[in-house]
Amino acid sequence: MTRGNGLRHIPSRLQFRRSYSSGALDPPPFIHPRRVVVTGIGMVTPLGCGVKTTWKRLIEGECGVRVITIDDLKMNGFDREVQLSAFDHLTSKVAGTVPCGTNPGEFHDDLWLNSKEHRSVSRFIGYALCATDEALKDSNWIPSTMEEKERTGVSIGAGIGSITDIMDASKMICEKKLRRISPYFIPRILINMASGHVSMTYGFQGPNHAAVTACATGAHSIGDAARMIQFGDVDVMVAGGTESSIDALSIAGFCRLRALTTKYNTAPQEASRPFDCDRDGFVIGEGCGICVLEELEHAKKRGAKIYAELRGYGSSGDAYHITQPHLGGRGAILAMTRALKQSGLHPNQVDYINAHATSTPLGDTVEANAIKHVFSDYATSGCPAFSSTKGAIGHLLGAAGAVEAIFAVLTIHHGVVPLTLNLRRPDPVFTDDFMPLTTSKHINVKAALSNSFGFGGTNSSLLFASIN
Repeated sequence: MTRGNGLRHIPSRLQFRRSYSSGALDPPPFIHPRRVVVTGIGMVTPLGCGVKTTWKRLIEGECGVRVITIDDLKMNGFDREVQLSAFDHLTSKVAGTVPCGTNPGEFHDDLWLNSKEHRSVSRFIGYALCATDEALKDSNWIPSTMEEKERTGVSIGAGIGSITDIMDASKMICEKKLRRISPYFIPRILINMASGHVSMTYGFQGPNHAAVTACATGAHSIGDAARMIQFGDVDVMVAGGTESSIDALSIAGFCRLRALTTKYNTAPQEASRPFDCDRDGFVIGEGCGICVLEELEHAKKRGAKIYAELRGYGSSGDAYHITQPHLGGRGAILAMTRALKQSGLHPNQVDYINAHATSTPLGDTVEANAIKHVFSDYATSGCPAFSSTKGAIGHLLGAAGAVEAIFAVLTIHHGVVPLTLNLRRPDPVFTDDFMPLTTSKHINVKAALSNSFGFGGTNSSLLFASIN
């Protein structure tokens, strides 16, 4: 019996009937997770454009936070009176801004944003392209064959994308100038376009992925990318987070949340003070961090430089509040312990922790207690060295987790750990044997943990270790 399409009809009771008796169909072999290493890094931060510039200034205790001006609000299309009013009403007037210009260590707008080819590239995408260029050159990964390109993917996220473009388009609607909205408006604001542009620029045809998990975005992007390598989807991933959030609407929104510092508008370099008693909110920042992640044997085969191995990735949800962390640090504890479990390392084998600590009164204390719970209470050798690098660069939102993961990797590579800038009166939670670093310190770091937590109760911990 046949149907009109010429296919033989199979009675429904017989369709897909199969014998699964022993020996009839052997299950596929179990795939053991492959090892993932970091072979290239690139960054754009308030301390400078490039890894070398940023790391040198970080270790030397310099700060990239400054007082903002009306021009930083990116309201060029608005009347001057509106610009002045917006600026006057902002309660926080400091930010971690990327230094721009043509000098070494500065972000060159003309190279990454202002050409005709970059009409669909907003600033957060430009930061990603710049940092990716550095990371790929550092890794010396230049895939030329179709197979190599198919086995290379991208995982770059952002927290809020291009609010500036949204602000400009909204103005056009209010002025009944709908037809003046750029045809590139949507491509410029879509967060996955950072990954998309990197994929298109280099011809990478592996997974094209973009996580959006607020301030944990960069860490989740790296962790997700590592899993794609571990289970054989690809051999190489370009992963990280990017953000361009210095504009009137972004700053105003965080001001209304009372999340930003307001006490240090005339002393910007003292404004971000993680774990300090005088902290009163975070400093908004911008930038990008990109890692080239690679399967270990693939990296060895081509003689790649290896910075560290990504041994553990833990993520969790607080299930508690839209902006506040769980008061008992439940989500942070789960993320750290899950990263430890996956890594196979004991707490006393971790030498350094890059804390998420953003300089908020509640968040810093909660994380400190969570670190103490996981490490001081269980590690036989006491709590490892730890610090927050946000005192130097502010809070880079969706880029923070990636930039700080790179800082953790660099502690392993260079054997020096960065200080917590502006920590002068430590929070009462600390004791003599449990205290963040206030000066950079030379330590033989074999394993380093990086924490990232975000609004919505999203948490991530990445655990890196020396390959030896």
